[in-house]
Amino acid sequence: MRVFAAGLITETNTFAPWPTGLAGFSEEGPFHGDASTRGKDSMTGMLAALWHDLSRDAGFAFVESLFASAQPSGPAVQGVYEAFRDEILADLETKGPFDVVLLFLHGAMVSQACDDCEGDILARIREIVGPKAAIGAELDPHCHLTPLMIEKATAIVLMKEYPHTDYVERGRELFDICVGAARGTIKPVSRVFDCRMVGFYPTTTEPMRGLVDRMSAAEKRPKMLSVSFAHGFPWGDTPETGSKVLAISDGDAPLAELTAAEIGRAIYAERKALLPGFPRIDAALKIGAETNGCAVLADTADNAGGGAPSDNVALLKAMIEAKVERAVFGCVWDPVSVKVCAEAGVGATLPLRIGGKSGPASGEPLDVIATVRAFREAHDQMGLGPARSALGDSAWIEVAGIDVVLNSARSQVFAPDAFTGLGIELADKRIIALKSSWHFQAQFSKIADRIVAVATPGAIQMDFAGIDYKKKRDMDFFPRVADPLELD
Repeated sequence: MRVFAAGLITETNTFAPWPTGLAGFSEEGPFHGDASTRGKDSMTGMLAALWHDLSRDAGFAFVESLFASAQPSGPAVQGVYEAFRDEILADLETKGPFDVVLLFLHGAMVSQACDDCEGDILARIREIVGPKAAIGAELDPHCHLTPLMIEKATAIVLMKEYPHTDYVERGRELFDICVGAARGTIKPVSRVFDCRMVGFYPTTTEPMRGLVDRMSAAEKRPKMLSVSFAHGFPWGDTPETGSKVLAISDGDAPLAELTAAEIGRAIYAERKALLPGFPRIDAALKIGAETNGCAVLADTADNAGGGAPSDNVALLKAMIEAKVERAVFGCVWDPVSVKVCAEAGVGATLPLRIGGKSGPASGEPLDVIATVRAFREAHDQMGLGPARSALGDSAWIEVAGIDVVLNSARSQVFAPDAFTGLGIELADKRIIALKSSWHFQAQFSKIADRIVAVATPGAIQMDFAGIDYKKKRDMDFFPRVADPLELD
């Protein structure tokens, strides 16, 4: 048996102020057939290595193609998308034939001329490999699950967890399903239930935690192969934006349909409880001040992981005005200020204008007197699971007694070493303010006495009813409509 693997990943915020170009895909890779070795510390490299090792252990021939990923931003430059897509297709044609094709995709990639890049890739791959080959895709749950994806793939498996800590397990699940399909021992049949919802669904807290466990339990039923929840990506305006359940059975379409509907209705029943209710900045700072121990405050709306610029400093300004002590804030994406700090040198005190540089969602810049405490080239942090995440050249500055991290490779904060890797001690901090919506929970929950997701200004607002969609096919969705499925 011959196995082919490739990946092309970015999450497109169609409201973001700039496109995703080649530079965005160059911060980590791209890897032209060597992600499993040269990129082994990245998520893409870990999936490539997993599929390589599973294929080797089974005695299969394995061919690794392009793996490329970019931080979330605006629509991908069309020429860049097509060049990466066509590299995968060319490898598939010239190095084939293949029995199994495994893809690591996001599911919410939009280019300047295509609202469904993953569907486009899957359709073109199906045309090359024919109807008998098994095509599998692992997707991020923040995806737009489209009819074209379902039609062209043999199986699609989504990560269940948010934070996405289970991508390796899901990659193994996808491998097993696709190999079974290629051998003819199973026949994957997919069905989708549209929840008619747009929302934000962290899986570490109830009611979502119990719903994920219910999906896992449903997979243990006879003939059930996989159950996934596509959270959807609210800040991507496409015809299929929204929350859906995908169920895959072994040759039993009615079972897949019933299971998808069962889980989908269970999620729908909790729709009001699932709406985020984050406090605003003043209230969040008060909660932090009253916390006995360390409070972690999440700057949710300026999260680079959702395509925001990551240079809005409204929360930092409020912290300074409140004279917060024993606090840290980061990471502010500000390559200009990082360069200024590097040139000034460690120990220098200088006037600095930070943040507010990218567009309206960035808000106003902040003029401060900063002392440069440390500088590190090619700074990084622990990412999702064991993967590393690049932060680029970074500076630690002190502003009004608050430790602030400025970075040059745009990324959300995943782990404490985003701070400690620059020498900032966190053990004595009362407030750790960081730019992320939820992925930070995987690591910061270990050191936080309290976690507060804050309703900050920025590009990722949680007012889902008010998002200015132009392309979304179904505008009668919750919370814009109270009961779109008319089940209450």
